[in-house]
Amino acid sequence: QVQLVESGGGLVQAGGSLRLSCAASGRTFSSDYMGWFRQLPGKEREFVAAITRNSVTTYYAESVKGRFTVSRDNAKNTVYLQMNSLKPEDTAVYYCAADADSGQYYGLRKNEYEYDYWGQGTQVTVSS
Repeated sequence: QVQLVESGGGLVQAGGSLRLSCAASGRTFSSDYMGWFRQLPGKEREFVAAITRNSVTTYYAESVKGRFTVSRDNAKNTVYLQMNSLKPEDTAVYYCAADADSGQYYGLRKNEYEYDYWGQGTQVTVSS
């Protein structure tokens, strides 16, 4: 059974940092295009960051650029999202996702329908 499990969420003060992890099991994700999304209260899920296979390229939403960093450790089948200088508006449930069919594609994938597998999400709350 394919699973993506996020961890590392929690409560942090504005200006603080958190590192989210997404551990994959059930298949090897080293060739997959991986993404992070978030869902703010009362809003639709939105793209946050993405990383291509072999970490060739990374992409970020404008709202997090310069503060968040996405990385991956293929040996551990894990993707990370380092979040610095957190703001109250970053409060959301964060999801990781995998696109298993990206092949050699290194462009931007920011739409939910482009991903095949999803984690259950982890809550991040930033207090002011």
